[in-house]
Amino acid sequence: MVSLLARLPRRGGGDGPGPLSPVWLAVAAAVAVSVTGLVGLGLAVVVVSTLDPSGGLTVGGSTALAGRLWLLAQGGEIDADSGPIVLAPLLLTLLVAWGLSRAGRGVVRLAGTTTVREVARDTGTIGGVHVVLALLLAVVLDGPGAGVGFLRTTAGAAVLALAAVGWGTARESGVLDALLDRLPGPVRPVLRGVLAGLLTAVALCTAVVAVAVAADSAGYAALSRSLGGAGAGALGLLLLALLLLPNAAIAVLGLAAGPGFLVGSGTLVSVHGVTLGSVPALPLLAALPDTQAVPLIAFVSQAVPAVAGLVAGATVGRWFTARDGGSVVAGLAGIGAGVLLGVASGALAFVAGGSLGDGALAEVGAPAVATGIAVAAQSGIAAAVAATITRWRALG
Repeated sequence: MVSLLARLPRRGGGDGPGPLSPVWLAVAAAVAVSVTGLVGLGLAVVVVSTLDPSGGLTVGGSTALAGRLWLLAQGGEIDADSGPIVLAPLLLTLLVAWGLSRAGRGVVRLAGTTTVREVARDTGTIGGVHVVLALLLAVVLDGPGAGVGFLRTTAGAAVLALAAVGWGTARESGVLDALLDRLPGPVRPVLRGVLAGLLTAVALCTAVVAVAVAADSAGYAALSRSLGGAGAGALGLLLLALLLLPNAAIAVLGLAAGPGFLVGSGTLVSVHGVTLGSVPALPLLAALPDTQAVPLIAFVSQAVPAVAGLVAGATVGRWFTARDGGSVVAGLAGIGAGVLLGVASGALAFVAGGSLGDGALAEVGAPAVATGIAVAAQSGIAAAVAATITRWRALG
């Protein structure tokens, strides 16, 4: 869509037809992301509802549900009768961020953006239009029984858009590389290490969720059948579970680090003990322990922060050069990578958690501050050792 608009003539003077201005390219890209995302999500919800033999939602209801999921994915707030719902389905959040990033990169390529000022212009335009569209959608969906928290919804859409688009435009234009080149030498290896460690931690925690669900597959199937809807209902529940899978993985990171995670005020899962209470009828929650005994997989998961720290430290040591320093400096950089890994983990825990009302489910997810501190302490030590040894071996 953006490339097609780029070939359209400009309105008004000039020597003849010319490409669209970068501002209009950015506007078109932002509109394309929202329209494509909402249409795709809406079609998915409509198809699942249509296949439901019990009738399911109407087309209008399915469309409204898709719109509310779109807002929640961007950090929005839905004020239901039971209280505020603030829980972003992180897989959908990642898809929205990917679309915005690709839009920014596409505009940069078509407009030939190279300077910081041009990057700021493209980022601000795409981000601004995206926020306006999200706000318009919120106004349309706002109503009794399912109101929209406009302040949080606007702020969430703005933060996501600026972060995703800014990353895409800065990377594609070369501004990001130019900025990193001005920073001290060890910064690039540290950032690479943090990214590698974070991906490792999330991947391992996702594996823990998969093992826990597989261990109680009968419970998953029974809960899915009890909710009805035959094949269409099962498909809808599976899609919802996939959207929330990253949230579950980040909750497991809180468990692995030590603080554990909450599913409302009545359910706490940690390596120190399990407290069970009533939880939503979501098949993904079949992964929760069936008794108050701490499951073996919870004890095994305690290795995740250390393993993530080892990967981060090894990455730091591997990318160190003679200009950056020797094994001692690499070890110090490893500590920094571990601390930043803790900060990133705490930020993820904050984003992945939320609330499902103002009652017993007012708090869902891992505690962000405690998770970040615990991961930083464990990963920092492991990363320092791994970075020192890796750099020492590289020096021969």
